[in-house]
Amino acid sequence: MATFSFSIHIPNTSFPSFPSPSKSVVSLPILHTLPHRNTLSLASSAAKHPHATSEHNASTSVTVETPPPGKNDNSTAFVIRARNRIGLLQIITRVFDVLGLRIDKATVDFEGDYFIKTFFVTDSRGNKIRDQKSLESIKMALIEALEDDDDDDAAISVAPPARGIMARKPRLESGEGKGKAERMFGLMDVFLKNDPLTLQRDILDHVEFTVAKSRFSFDDFEAYQALAHCVRDRLIERWHDTQIHFSHKDPKRLYFLSLEFLMGRSLSNSLINLGIRDQFADALSQLGFEFEVLAEQEGDACLGNGGLARLSACQMDSLATLDYPAIGYGLRYQYGLFRQIILDGFQHEQPDYWLNFGNPWEIERIHITYTVKFYGTVTDEVLNGEKYKVWVPGEMVEAVAYDSPIPGYGTRNTIDLRLWAAKPSDQHDMEAYNTGDYVDAVVNRQRAESISSILYPDDRSYQGKELRLKQQYFFVSASVQDIIRRFKDKHRNFDEFPEKVALQLNDTHPSLAIAEVMRVLLDEEHLGRKKAWDIVCKIFSFTTHTVSPEALEKIPVDLMGSLLPRHLQIIYDINFHFVEELKKMIGLDYDRLARMSIVEEGAVKNIRMAHLSIICSHTVNGVSRLHSELLKTKLFKDFYELWPNKFHYKTNGVTQRRWIVVSNPSLCALISKWLGTDAWIRNIDLLIGLRDHATNAKLHQEWKMVKKVNKVRLAEYIETMSGLKVVSLDAMFDVQTKRMHEYKRQLLNILGIIHRYDCIKNMNKNDRKKVVPRVCVIGGKAAPGYEMAKKIIKLCHVVGEKINKDNDIGDLLKLVFIPDYNVSVAELVIPGADLSQHLSTAGHEASGTSSMKYLMNGCLLLATEDGSTIEMIEEIGKENMFLFGAKVDEVGALREKGAALKVPLQFLRVVRMIRDGHFGHKDYFKSLCDKIEGENDYFLLGADFAGYLEAQAAADKAFVDEERWTKMSILSAAGSGRFSSDRTIQDYAENTWGVKPCRCSS
Repeated sequence: MATFSFSIHIPNTSFPSFPSPSKSVVSLPILHTLPHRNTLSLASSAAKHPHATSEHNASTSVTVETPPPGKNDNSTAFVIRARNRIGLLQIITRVFDVLGLRIDKATVDFEGDYFIKTFFVTDSRGNKIRDQKSLESIKMALIEALEDDDDDDAAISVAPPARGIMARKPRLESGEGKGKAERMFGLMDVFLKNDPLTLQRDILDHVEFTVAKSRFSFDDFEAYQALAHCVRDRLIERWHDTQIHFSHKDPKRLYFLSLEFLMGRSLSNSLINLGIRDQFADALSQLGFEFEVLAEQEGDACLGNGGLARLSACQMDSLATLDYPAIGYGLRYQYGLFRQIILDGFQHEQPDYWLNFGNPWEIERIHITYTVKFYGTVTDEVLNGEKYKVWVPGEMVEAVAYDSPIPGYGTRNTIDLRLWAAKPSDQHDMEAYNTGDYVDAVVNRQRAESISSILYPDDRSYQGKELRLKQQYFFVSASVQDIIRRFKDKHRNFDEFPEKVALQLNDTHPSLAIAEVMRVLLDEEHLGRKKAWDIVCKIFSFTTHTVSPEALEKIPVDLMGSLLPRHLQIIYDINFHFVEELKKMIGLDYDRLARMSIVEEGAVKNIRMAHLSIICSHTVNGVSRLHSELLKTKLFKDFYELWPNKFHYKTNGVTQRRWIVVSNPSLCALISKWLGTDAWIRNIDLLIGLRDHATNAKLHQEWKMVKKVNKVRLAEYIETMSGLKVVSLDAMFDVQTKRMHEYKRQLLNILGIIHRYDCIKNMNKNDRKKVVPRVCVIGGKAAPGYEMAKKIIKLCHVVGEKINKDNDIGDLLKLVFIPDYNVSVAELVIPGADLSQHLSTAGHEASGTSSMKYLMNGCLLLATEDGSTIEMIEEIGKENMFLFGAKVDEVGALREKGAALKVPLQFLRVVRMIRDGHFGHKDYFKSLCDKIEGENDYFLLGADFAGYLEAQAAADKAFVDEERWTKMSILSAAGSGRFSSDRTIQDYAENTWGVKPCRCSS
């Protein structure tokens, strides 16, 4: 252990004297005129944190020792043990400065990554400090300052030295005295105020100093930007306090890994969760702006596709609201999910330039960067007589962190969503520039940045597969480095890792994290294989959203061997040990061994990522009860028989804050009125209380009025977007909004609309008077390479054009397609829907979260018994839904019948209408018709068509009975509590992750 000695001289200039032994405690007065922040001040450390001790955690300790006789007899020795990092000496000396103490001498000993600093200190008069309470106060002040600085990312620069980035904290010159310190800490110890004058001043300051516009001339978008930054200020102060609180409590944390987060807009959701929406609306109104107009200026953050991505966003909201210590990790795509443009009924894709005008909700953390390696070779190295693997990369890029605060509702807790952006390695860039190879430097920069450029690159080519794998590993490597760095800031022994870390894999996209953690533990931390494997198996849990074997992710061995050579070795090693253990359990059943192996043999050898995730995780979760049964009996049957206790299910949920409070404020107010409380926003089980009022005539009247208001909004949007004027708000608004896919059967819906159109055309005038008017709305995006889905979109448009222009039909039937369907459009559509269709072929929908959003808003469901719908039946009853279609256990037998399967004449007629060119484009739709006739009808549209028409007729009959329909609507909303993401997250926390709430005090 090396020892160094040095002296620090601090001028003795008018320091306030430290309390003499006759005084009982250190006391620095702090301003208390405003509400206190959780941000910790040195002066109030003892009062605010009575739990602090000299051995608060493994990485920081402060003790008081008596110097040997004859050496520094008049001083007190403070021995500080902490992890070495930039700026620590300044922090320690600053504490002594603030407390009015003098440092006579200091020594430093090094012990691995830690140093032991001994400071010989006197009071301002040069006397030894003897009072025990004063000594304890100094110790706690030192611990608190060190831990505040050590709060996650506060002052830690993990960027490579070449970047030359150093985090500096403000420091007072010693001669400035205690008064300025008191003033600084006093100013930092208060929250931003939310009165109208303060908010207006803050908004105008941001207009002038952040947006850089004159406060006398700025438009709605610039006002939105200023407003967003003003809200972000309030998020950041809560966010800092939450992270400091987590750092002090040091709880087990959840790290949520998801390659997709469909966050939508942030303004309204943030203000509602902060509880200050009305204050901001009033302040803006006095400035001459409407809150709703400014909120519309915000674009959607579409960093995901469909239910999985939106689920991730809902779960982050619930994690924050329920006070769980969690961090979400993902990728900061430069381009979000494509913008859907409809030209002549055909879908075209355009890049989603969502960052063109900046993102006011994110904070770029330029001091949080990690090097991510690709390609190269693996060599052996001997260290202390042990052989270790060393990965020598062929390419390196930098991962830069961008943080977005996620506030909870009814709590001060604000957690972090950390997204990674790829940047070129400075070292590689400088080498290229220094040698004059500017073109190579530019190419390298573009290649690096392409990793986080595009959501879902087309992986039909080798280059696309390589980019996809690069994205997955880049995201995983940066996240794992960040997680391990955070752990090592507090702990030295990796035996404690499973007690402090829970890693959630949201589908197989992040499953390379398993191999990455193994690599770090083996190659960098030099743990033995057995210990590393034991740690890995304790920290990972895996949730799969897949229902079919074809959808399971596989990575070609050749590709992984080229891009990630060390990880391929590790996966082969995991597989070898697994197969050897499996042989002991099941014998030499080679077929089963081959089925369960991580490595799939064949013409193209692949790595089965789902198998890797199952083998290495302590828990495997399905996303509904039905989905879990499919995993156990079909998809992962072999694994379930091996480890039955590993398989569970957590039915997905959505957050009521976004899908009722934000999107349907009128319904929110009505529910709170009739329940007598708004506590349901945090405790959604209280919604069940609506059942007591389900037959109340006054509630019926108010419920219908809320629905009508929302239908007006939707009708106005439809007219603005499509030019179609919805004349009658008494018509049933019949909606299907989902990602376009054959198994989701939007085509079945369109065929039903054609049948309805055909029937109306052939009715006499008297019969037409009995028809329930409908406005049919379809929305969703087709994957760029999914030709059949694109043809369904085109069919929707040509059928709609035919119907909407037919004077015989008039207002009895309208069909409209909503382009570029996203979260903010959903917030408009869902509250205005009367009926929502969920038509997936049974056994193909893992859960289905869109139905939950409609259910919460009192929309009635017309659905197959698939995914979470089965659990909805239990909550609200079959009598309050319109169900049809083959059940899961019937689908296989129906498919086996093939061409022998009888289908109704109505089905054959509507398909013939399309084939014969009744709607035009006869040749274009031929392949679409071929896919749904005879043995080609894999998704059973023909088999389910008769039942579908019966369910539609039942919906018509119920709709004309207003009292019955309204009661069904109320009961639907009342029974939706089970499908809140709050319940899902609590279930995960208690039964899978083992994390507990860590509430930040007000």
